[in-house]
Amino acid sequence: TAPPGRRMGHAGAIISGSAGTAAEKIEAFEKAGMGVAKRPIDFVELLRARV
Repeated sequence: TAPPGRRMGHAGAIISGSAGTAAEKIEAFEKAGMGVAKRPIDFVELLRARV
């Protein structure tokens, strides 16, 4: 457990307000030129395109 007044955990799990939502993360990844799999099966094609 975290000490009083502190939050611990994976940074991706800490979401405050609208910052850090899945949609915002996907948009940031796409803006950076990274492929984003919308469905698990899409991962295969993303991987093939980069290998």
